[in-house]
Amino acid sequence: MSVDNIKKIGIIGAGQMGNGIAHVAAIAGLDVVLMDTNPDQLPLAMEKIKRHMARQIEKGMITQTDMDTALPRISTCLDHSNFSDADIVIEAATENEEVKKGILRELCPVLKPEAYIATNTSSISITRLAAQTDRPGQFVGMHFMNPVPAMELVEIIRGIATDKETFQTASDLAIKMGKSPVAAEDFPAFIVNRVLMPMINEAVYTLYEGVGSVAAIDNAIKMGLHHPMGPLELADFIGLDTFLAVMNVLHEGLADSKYRPCPLLVKYVEAGWLGKKTGKGFYDYTGDGDPVPTR
Repeated sequence: MSVDNIKKIGIIGAGQMGNGIAHVAAIAGLDVVLMDTNPDQLPLAMEKIKRHMARQIEKGMITQTDMDTALPRISTCLDHSNFSDADIVIEAATENEEVKKGILRELCPVLKPEAYIATNTSSISITRLAAQTDRPGQFVGMHFMNPVPAMELVEIIRGIATDKETFQTASDLAIKMGKSPVAAEDFPAFIVNRVLMPMINEAVYTLYEGVGSVAAIDNAIKMGLHHPMGPLELADFIGLDTFLAVMNVLHEGLADSKYRPCPLLVKYVEAGWLGKKTGKGFYDYTGDGDPVPTR
């Protein structure tokens, strides 16, 4: 199946990544079915999509007509049965291998034989996930960057069984959605997170060892390296639970102590301080003013 035959896309998970993928897919003219098992999450996702599209209109990135035609292309659902006529389904659930494997096992029986499956995992083996399906040759990694509407890159990752046609169709689909695909091999965390997450982890160690405060570390990196966000601010944006999950994949998959998650990161996650989404991480977001460092 070529990208021209892909008309309907299913997305599993209506969190930050899932609703971002739904946003760009609908703008690209695809019919989208956005699924989440939590019924409260779906209206929140649709509100976020509307809000982000409105912001794009203000910036001149899309027109009001683009938004008015894109939004009706997105429907929502609570189970996999709505994917029976999907040409491709992208799994964008939480970064937990067992959760993803369970989703894939439930998904396959409802899909038509020619449908592709992609995963938006940021770190987990494509080969292992593909082995849980009835179509490993039609399984591929499509790792979108966060926030999806703003970021150009999609890492396209082939598992050991991924067919050449599947890989090419996923790359072409990323282009159709306005993104720039980059090929990555199936090693833990692929390219971007293989480089980014250890850098953030080192920033957490720098905090843990008292070299600098949260504000000092973030300001130093922003001013010294011209990064738009400091590493601890970025960790809060990503979600400290997701960050820890990726570091664990790197540490376990590559068996190198340089990828050991900082103990302070583990404590924050154990405390439920997961960053912006919970109101507290390396910064406290619960006040009316600017976020306040927690250390």
